[in-house]
Amino acid sequence: MSKVNVQHVNYQNLGWQSAADLYLPPDFDETKQYPAIVSTHPIGSCKEQTSGNIYAKALAEAGYVALAFDASFQGESGGSPRFIEDPSIRTSDIRFAIDYLVTLPYVDPERIGAIGVCGGGGYTIHAAITDHRIKALTSITGVNFGRLIREGFSEFDPVSALQAMGKQRTAEAQGAERHVIDYLPASVEEGRANGITDRDVLEATDYYKSARGQQPNGATSGLFSFNSAAMGWDAFLNAESLLTQPLLVVTGDKPGAFGAYRDSWEIYGRAASKDKQIFVAEGYSHYDLYDKSEPVALAMAEILPFFERHL
Repeated sequence: MSKVNVQHVNYQNLGWQSAADLYLPPDFDETKQYPAIVSTHPIGSCKEQTSGNIYAKALAEAGYVALAFDASFQGESGGSPRFIEDPSIRTSDIRFAIDYLVTLPYVDPERIGAIGVCGGGGYTIHAAITDHRIKALTSITGVNFGRLIREGFSEFDPVSALQAMGKQRTAEAQGAERHVIDYLPASVEEGRANGITDRDVLEATDYYKSARGQQPNGATSGLFSFNSAAMGWDAFLNAESLLTQPLLVVTGDKPGAFGAYRDSWEIYGRAASKDKQIFVAEGYSHYDLYDKSEPVALAMAEILPFFERHL
């Protein structure tokens, strides 16, 4: 039985190159045309983690061409300074991924879909609002990073956070060292020792900081002084009028501080899509849907029929 073929590719972004893994179906035939899906990784993640080795791989096994890419300024993609997490550029990255796919003779440009995990789910929604080359989309435990940074990441004091970011950016412009923050503790044990009890933070640490999900480019890092770009951003802006494509929202029912459960229900309600559905994986959390076999299988049992209908 033939296996999924993964090709490492590079393509032009704004002023730098994007790096991506292109997952091709078993028995791939370059003389045929295939539906294609862009897979967008979470904040602080990389293409080798859940967006690639779990979801893009599963989609390719089902007969899709799937592209999992590294965000600009992160992973193997270009751009400087490193570790910028700018929602506008993250959304633009998805558009450039589509630009690349439509140049491939074996991709049907009228059958392009998109998925995203965690923050990548929010970015996928935002991209689809204004890029209707995306014919159908799925948000997997999606998070609106703008809301998250205004709330939990700024300790519910966004104005003070903005002032601190501004001071740091001024200092860096004048020659100070870049301040790169790690969104997570070094280990679950360290997190608990520091009083962290939230499910999402501890489960994220278990995924990103252990052999379970750790990858060299899964840095879980952000450039503090540039995080101000997310403060005024809303992943769901204009969804009520412009998000008309078929939409599938997948979430677990165990909420945590990152807010995927809340955000999933919000976009499900706000989207103008006539064909929209939400699937709640009962008994599972945000990070269970990253790589654990049972919840991922439940998600894929919804995702594959959804894309079969629309692509």
